[in-house]
Amino acid sequence: MNHQTTKSRRSASRPGKLRTTESGSVSNAKQAQNQKKAKGKWLAYSALASVPLVLVLGNSMLVPILPDMERELGISSFQASLVITLFSVAAGLIIPVSGYLSDRYSRKAVILPSLALYGLAGIAAGFAAVMHHYGFLIASRALQGIGAAGTSSIAMALVGDMYKDGNESEALGIIEASNGAGKVVSPVIGSLLALIIWYAPLFAFPLFCAASFAAMLWLIKEPPKDETQPSLPIKQYVKDIFKVFREKGRWLLAAYLSGSLGLFILFGVLFHLSNLLEDPPYKIDGVAKGAILAIPLLFLVITAYVTGRRIKNNGILMRALMIIGLAVMSGALAAAAFLHQNLYVLIGFAALSSVGTGLLLPCLNTLITGSVERQQRGMVTSLYNSLRFLGVAFGPPLFGWLAKNSDTLLYGVVSALSLGALLLIIFLVHPSKQAGDAS
Repeated sequence: MNHQTTKSRRSASRPGKLRTTESGSVSNAKQAQNQKKAKGKWLAYSALASVPLVLVLGNSMLVPILPDMERELGISSFQASLVITLFSVAAGLIIPVSGYLSDRYSRKAVILPSLALYGLAGIAAGFAAVMHHYGFLIASRALQGIGAAGTSSIAMALVGDMYKDGNESEALGIIEASNGAGKVVSPVIGSLLALIIWYAPLFAFPLFCAASFAAMLWLIKEPPKDETQPSLPIKQYVKDIFKVFREKGRWLLAAYLSGSLGLFILFGVLFHLSNLLEDPPYKIDGVAKGAILAIPLLFLVITAYVTGRRIKNNGILMRALMIIGLAVMSGALAAAAFLHQNLYVLIGFAALSSVGTGLLLPCLNTLITGSVERQQRGMVTSLYNSLRFLGVAFGPPLFGWLAKNSDTLLYGVVSALSLGALLLIIFLVHPSKQAGDAS
């Protein structure tokens, strides 16, 4: 009797154990699936972030070798500057064309050939340097600019296609952080490569392009186009773009100008700091100077990453952070107008201004990317990036011109510009509670 009872109890206990085992197996399988999904998400983020990183490396990595280029090729400083300028001008002019092509066909159909052209033209530029052929060099750099036009802005549009429900802000924050990180490391990488031979950065750059090309090709699965919405004739497409700006132009233009101003100030401040560090009594140059200039950029990278992860599609939070960011920029620059005599204090204010930029840009990126449907997203983000290019291009020369008069005047003017952008955001940019969800 006792034996039968014990046996019965054992039998009765087995289903429970089985259920526990099955439940554990389901839980483990679900956990493994979540881990795989998270890994895939971060691999995709890494691939997308590689595109703006390559864009930055293609220009900033060459800045340290410009003096060597002047000496080796026997050219003037103006001719050397054209190596940077022609790249930026070509990219700025072609970016809207790339945006249109990505809307008509697909994002990867523009990004992949652009990366290929970017890298191949980089090899051509390297051989031009070896042959001491300046004309071939600047022609190759202009081709690189055409390739660059189809990279970062189209990657931003692709993020808008791939992610919804607030996830796009995280991806865009990482893209902005990658952009900033590229600005941190590129001068250092360029300086180190130049220790081998002065034109080594020209040949190294195509390797970064190849890595980004492979990552985009294998790790990014682009959402298919909606076949119920065929590609529009160009006339209708242009009408639709004008319609977007008629309906949303006031806040879009305010956002465009604010984003461009943020980068104008960032690069202008860095250019001015770079000159101060090289002049007496500091006389800091090379890698050491790059490390000091990396401090404000590091603040930008960290702030942009955290902001992108936090904002999701919360329009109220985005507006608040944009206002705070521009207020911080304006206040830091206004303080620098009166306390710029101490270099270390000035670096602190530059870092604080970069925090403001890091709060501003991911919010703008998310709002602009999500403001329109997929059919117009490439053009809208491309026009935004064209203005960002102009901000980067005009920051250093205008800061240099203002600094010739007075540092107080310089920082006072850019503080007033930041205040103007703040007023634009306050009065013209009013995102909905759930922002950035256009399909």
